Amino acid sequence: MGTQRPLQQAFMEAAERFSGRVAVIDPGYTDITYRQLAELSGRLRDRLYALGVEPRDRVGLYMRKSTDAVAAIYGILRAGATYVPVDPGAPPARNAYIMHNCDVKAVLVEARMADKFQVELQGLGALPHLIVLDDVGGGLALTTWLDNAEAAHPTSHGVDRIADRDDLAYILYTSGSTGRPKGVMLSHENAVSFVDWCSEVFEPTPEDTFSSHAPFHFDLSILDLHVSLKHGASLVLITEDLGKDPVRLVKLIAEYGISIWYSAPSILSLLAQFGNLGSYQFPALRHVLFAGEVFPVKHLRMLCSLWPKPRYFNLYGPTETNVCTFYEVATPIPEERTVPYPIGKVCSHLNGKVVDEIGQTVEMGVEGELCIAGQGVMQGYWSLPEQTAKSFLAGSEEMRWYKTGDIVVEEPDGNYLYRGRRDRMVKRRGYRVELGEIEVGLYKHPQVKEVAVVAVPDEESGLKVVAHLSCKTESTPSLIEMKRFCSEHLPLYMIPDRFAWQPALPKTSTDKIDYQRLKELS
Repeated sequence: MGTQRPLQQAFMEAAERFSGRVAVIDPGYTDITYRQLAELSGRLRDRLYALGVEPRDRVGLYMRKSTDAVAAIYGILRAGATYVPVDPGAPPARNAYIMHNCDVKAVLVEARMADKFQVELQGLGALPHLIVLDDVGGGLALTTWLDNAEAAHPTSHGVDRIADRDDLAYILYTSGSTGRPKGVMLSHENAVSFVDWCSEVFEPTPEDTFSSHAPFHFDLSILDLHVSLKHGASLVLITEDLGKDPVRLVKLIAEYGISIWYSAPSILSLLAQFGNLGSYQFPALRHVLFAGEVFPVKHLRMLCSLWPKPRYFNLYGPTETNVCTFYEVATPIPEERTVPYPIGKVCSHLNGKVVDEIGQTVEMGVEGELCIAGQGVMQGYWSLPEQTAKSFLAGSEEMRWYKTGDIVVEEPDGNYLYRGRRDRMVKRRGYRVELGEIEVGLYKHPQVKEVAVVAVPDEESGLKVVAHLSCKTESTPSLIEMKRFCSEHLPLYMIPDRFAWQPALPKTSTDKIDYQRLKELS
């Protein structure tokens, strides 16, 4: 699989071949064709040039999922720059930190978020150019801004800048154990090798309709967005509120004839249990892909019985590698099966091995840490050289082996079984969450004396996050107060499921917080 071309080139070639086909479906707005999407992204490219954006600069995206956001991503890439998407539902302070951390040249931001965001940026001494868009949807807000900018300061039509394979295509910020998010740097080669692998395995066609369930700051979106628009397929954008409503979501899947679905298992579990799937027909659906967390077998079995036609794939991988192993689930699922399915074999554009605590390869059947090397592995963490070095196996000069932190066992058939984590990172609703970052956020509450966050298995959701706290005062804050506080200091997917107040947190003999005891209490 060749990876010499930049990430946006496949879309541009599709725009030539399938110019009149629908590229993006933004429910509630007029569909946009490949030709229109190419024109809109080209206009933004030219405006970024006028603002002084140079090759390898970073440009931020702080807006809801929309046609505007899709056009912005391709406009940034066509300008030779790197796109940096953030969670529009996260606290403005967190997003300002991210934009300041990677020194963005400009940020496309929705007007509804702009004022608080600008205040936070100014507090950090950051002064990127803000492209403020009114309510996004259908590409209308971006078009209006471009029209106004052109009327005030006309620009000439430019050409795409072609990035090198090692240039960064995007930076995705993930939860960090220090309480600060860290930026995972993915190059054009990283991205294209993954997109090509998806093309090889899932064989998309122009007749396909992809779901876009994952937000653009989440690595699942790379498959949705760039694989669909490489092949002349249509992409249906699913907003955050719709994406959590199983009844409305099932209706959308049927109405738009989605043929390739991709999401975290948690939403598929909701569809199976509460989506009333039996009331609709899904003749187009041919692939159901899931990633980001363990899929409880009883819910997967229910889904397969309600959707018997599609092929099911369990995709696994951290943001640093995107998908690095995959497993096709044979259906129907036997009633006697209770254990989760394997995470599968290593993708063809990557290499994998299992090592012990000193980095030596273990024998088949022995637990160890999964390490991944190859074209899809990240360049490193933005401005964190020491953390980057620690994330790769030492002494591996011929090949950079990324240490996933996941404990696995290789079975005789070559498939990997997932056993757990080495650190305090968990997957929740598909997102990678460092429990330490939740603790840092909770310590900001003026009444919190001690805090320890644990994750415990849950039969329904797969995982429950519990915050154990002690208070500086006799009266403890209410649940409503804690939820409100968390919403101001943490992304929604990091807010604990439960808050447990203790007179004092249990300690080990060395006077450290006894996390094992807290798990038992949870």
